[in-house]
Amino acid sequence: MFYPISIFISFRHLKEAGGKFSQFTTYMSVIGITVGVMALVIVLSIMSGFETNLKNRVLGVLPQAVISYKEDQTSMLDIAPKFITAISNRVEPLIHSEVIIQSISQLSSGYIIGVDPNSYDPIEEHLIIGDDLASLQSGSYRLFLGDILARSLNVFLGDKVRLTVTSVGKYTPFGLIPAHRNFTVAGIFSTGSDVDEQLIVTNIADAGRLLQYEAENISGWRLFFTDPFVVADLSSKPLPKGWKWNDWRDQRGELFQAVRMERNIMSLMLSLIILVASFNVISVLIIVLMEKQTEVAILKTQGMIGSQIFTIFIIRGMSIGFIGSIIGSLLGIFFLSNLKFILRNIDIEFFLILRQLPIIIDLKQIVIIILLTIALSMFVAIFPSYRASFIKPIEVLRHV
Repeated sequence: MFYPISIFISFRHLKEAGGKFSQFTTYMSVIGITVGVMALVIVLSIMSGFETNLKNRVLGVLPQAVISYKEDQTSMLDIAPKFITAISNRVEPLIHSEVIIQSISQLSSGYIIGVDPNSYDPIEEHLIIGDDLASLQSGSYRLFLGDILARSLNVFLGDKVRLTVTSVGKYTPFGLIPAHRNFTVAGIFSTGSDVDEQLIVTNIADAGRLLQYEAENISGWRLFFTDPFVVADLSSKPLPKGWKWNDWRDQRGELFQAVRMERNIMSLMLSLIILVASFNVISVLIIVLMEKQTEVAILKTQGMIGSQIFTIFIIRGMSIGFIGSIIGSLLGIFFLSNLKFILRNIDIEFFLILRQLPIIIDLKQIVIIILLTIALSMFVAIFPSYRASFIKPIEVLRHV
C-alpha cells in the first residue's frame, strides 16, 4: 500500500522508538494522556448520569412549567387556550400552593399539587405503597405523601393529617383563621430525591376547596416536556396580556446550576491532567530530534523539503495523543461497564438510588474528548517540528 513518505518515516520512527530514554519519555507521555482521558471519560459519564437521573426524578414529578392568568384567576376550561397547547403537546389543569402539614405528633411544611385523577401523572410511577391515582376522587380528601415526609410525620396509610394554608382563611371575632382541612393518607411515593421531603399530591377539586378557590378557577395550566431544560428557551416567548410564565427554575434552578458547575469544574481539573501530559510531547520530540538529527540532515540532502520534515514530527506528536486517547477511552468505557462488579468485589456499596450508580456513556462526548486530545498533541508538537524543519544538513553532517 502506498503511503506519503512523511507518514511512512513517522510511523517507522514511532515503531522503532529510538533510544531508551526517548522510549521512556514516549511511554510516559502515552500513559499520562491515557490516565487523563480515562479519568475524564469516567467522571463525565457519572456526572451526566447524576444530572439526567436528577432531572428525571425531580423534574419528572414537579410542575415543569405553569402558565397562569393573573393571581389565582385562571379559568378552568375543557381545553387549554390554543397558545398554551402550541407550546406543549400535553397540558393539564393544576392547583398548587405551599402548605403546613400536621400529624398527631409532628409538624412540617409541604408543597401541594392538585391533579386530575382520571389523567396520567408521573407520580404514579413512583408509588411504593397504596392505591393508584384513581383513588384520589373528588370529595374523598385523600392524598399521597413522599416517603421522607411520611416518616418525619410518623404517618402511614389510613392516618389523618391536617393541611393548613396561611395565605387564605376567614375572619372571625378572634381574627383571621387560616384555611385548614383533614386529609387521609392514601399512598406513599419515593422518587429518591429531596422532592420526597415536601411534595403532597391530592385531587384538584379537593385542593381547590382547601385553597378556597372558586369552582371554575385553577392556579394555572401545567405543561409537560420531554426535556425540561427547554423551558430556558420557551420562557422568553411572549404571552398574551395578563398571562405569566413560571417554571421549575424558581424552585430547583440553583440545584441544577450547582450540579452543572461542579461538572464543569471537574472537567476543567481533569483536562489539566491531559494538558500536562500533552506538553510532555514537546520533550519527546526534542529528544527524538536530538537523536535523529543526523537522519534528518541526510533526508534533506536526499531532497526532502522542510515541510515534509515538519509533517514527520507533527504526525509523531499526534500519534502519541491518538494512542493515549484511544486506550484511555477504551479503559474508561470498560471501567464504567464493570463498575458495579468492581465496587462489589472491593466491598464498597456506593449506590445512591436503587443501589445503582447512574452512568451515561455518551459516545459523542467521548469522540470529542479524543479529537480535542489529538488536536492538543498536534498543537504542542508545532514548536519542535518547526525547529526540525530548519535543520541545516551542512552543520549537522560536518561533525559526523
